[in-house]
Amino acid sequence: MRLEPLYRLRFDYPESWGVDIKGDAGEEQQLLLYASGTVEGKIRGRFRGANFARRRTDLTFVTDFRGAIETDDGATIVLECRGFGRRRTPEYDRTSPGGRQWVATIVHLSDGEKYRWLNDAVCVGTGQVRPKPEKNPDNPTNLVLDVAELIWEPIPE
Repeated sequence: MRLEPLYRLRFDYPESWGVDIKGDAGEEQQLLLYASGTVEGKIRGRFRGANFARRRTDLTFVTDFRGAIETDDGATIVLECRGFGRRRTPEYDRTSPGGRQWVATIVHLSDGEKYRWLNDAVCVGTGQVRPKPEKNPDNPTNLVLDVAELIWEPIPE
């Protein structure tokens, strides 16, 4: 197998809602995050979506994203993204300074002739949750996700 880069997704969460659940085993958080951003690369356009993320008791975020890309050439691509926003650790701080790691799987659907091949593609992504350079208490982070298609190749005997 190999990876074929597709696009870079950049977005932030201009609006969000959440609840904190406390119990004997710790505290969890369920969030609904509205996302807005852009897509650049082999696919280009505007992105909108919602992340129904859960923060586990070990501080890992479990992402459950649904969204849409409105491509620059007028097509619509809907996507589903699931993954993990890994919590900060000393090892993490050495490999990813300044932001949380994000790993994900992504599937897409489109009825646009140019993008139908995505309907059977399995994609993966790696990204970061980064603090914004400007201080904004209402929207303190931006997110970057590099998405690549996982290409099937024959397995050698």
